Amino acid sequence: MKFCKNCGKEVDDAAIICPYCGVQLEAIAPANIDSGSIGWGLLGCCIPIVGLILFLVWKDQKPRTAKMAGLGALISVLAAVAFYVIAALIGVGAGLLSI
Repeated sequence: MKFCKNCGKEVDDAAIICPYCGVQLEAIAPANIDSGSIGWGLLGCCIPIVGLILFLVWKDQKPRTAKMAGLGALISVLAAVAFYVIAALIGVGAGLLSI
C-alpha cells in the first residue's frame, strides 16, 4: 500500500488519484504516438537534411517515425548520387563520340 502525498491516507497501489482528496498521485505520461507514417519519409526525401535531423532527434523517442524520415533522406541522397554518376557517364560518352 502507498500513502497520499496530500492527505496522508493509505490508498491502493494501483490508484492514480486519491479516493479521499482527489489529488493525482502519479504523473500521467503523455501519449507518445509513433506511427511511422509515409509522410515523414516523403518529407525526408524532399528535404534530406530535415530527414537526417529528424532521424537523429527522434531515434530514441519515436524509432519508427525516425526510421521513415531517415530512410526518405537516404533514398533522396542515393538517387541524387546515381543521377550525377549517370550524367557524368553520359557526358564522358558524348565527349568520346565527338572525337
